[in-house]
Amino acid sequence: MNLALRSVLVCSMLLASGCANFAYYLQSVSGQLDIWRRERAMEDVIGDPAAPAELKQKLARVIDIRDFASSELKLPQNRSYRRYADLERPFVVWNVFAAPEFSVRPLQWCFMFAGCVGYRGYFDKADADRFAAELANQGYDVFVSGVPAYSTLGWFPDPVLNTFIHYPDTEVARLVFHELAHQVVYVRDDSVFNESFAVAVETEGVKRWLVRFGDDRQRTEFERVQRLRAEFTGLIETYRAKLEGLYGTQLAAETMRKRKADILRDLEQEYDRLKAGWGGCAGYDRWFARKPNNAQIASVAIYTRQVPAFQALLRQKRGELTVFYAAVRELAGLPREERTARLQSLAASER
Repeated sequence: MNLALRSVLVCSMLLASGCANFAYYLQSVSGQLDIWRRERAMEDVIGDPAAPAELKQKLARVIDIRDFASSELKLPQNRSYRRYADLERPFVVWNVFAAPEFSVRPLQWCFMFAGCVGYRGYFDKADADRFAAELANQGYDVFVSGVPAYSTLGWFPDPVLNTFIHYPDTEVARLVFHELAHQVVYVRDDSVFNESFAVAVETEGVKRWLVRFGDDRQRTEFERVQRLRAEFTGLIETYRAKLEGLYGTQLAAETMRKRKADILRDLEQEYDRLKAGWGGCAGYDRWFARKPNNAQIASVAIYTRQVPAFQALLRQKRGELTVFYAAVRELAGLPREERTARLQSLAASER
């Protein structure tokens, strides 16, 4: 699909969006068109004498990662991640998360093709900050997070971006596998399901990538990073559950507000104790520097809560990815309550 045809299609989406969301969709369309205008075939960049040698090496590696994704992980064989775009900024979008003062359930925003999701993305950080400030003024906890990549869910071919090309190879592979997983299975209105599935795929994919192409140093580092992530997400889930328990009580607002502050303070102190065993690793210092709130905690839960269930399902299917994907599609077709119950049962079976 050439640029002109893609432009017509996204403009049609804009016209169909309705007046209420027109300004938001306008920035979305403008941002997507800008990405397309900047795209180049990776082979052209690699063959360009003016392109930096390091960039050429990284793009050549991405070609291997992309081929591996389809041949070994059975992820879609299409034009996604076959082109490169330099956006001249550190993130492709900035996501705004928000939650009520006494809830760890994120606000939902609904879009034409993605359905309802627990965040709202902006191509300009100033726009994201402005929207977050509006929500904060209404009493919501807010969190703004830069995002290096996102998926158009197979509607359009997604390019490799400067926002992540210089990451370590394992992290580039993780992102590519994650975003391609969204093209395999995507359920409208269920962000936790979608992101947890993609995280399970990315993790398994990187493990297999390292078996084939990694060295001992990369495998050791990956295992270390996975351990730290597991400890961090376990910590956040523990305190998310504590907050959820608090918010389910009938305490007066002022009392609840104080206990919320106590729990969040305990979370920070527990992180300091956890980090002490990490051998000086800064870990998630930047995350905690923002002073955690409901929205920030919810942003982690979206990506992690159901990962153990999907990993259990993959083990049940003996690591056969095509069988695993078929089972996930079956789950995706269930009513939400039944789907969630099945996933909870899968996670419990591994404890």
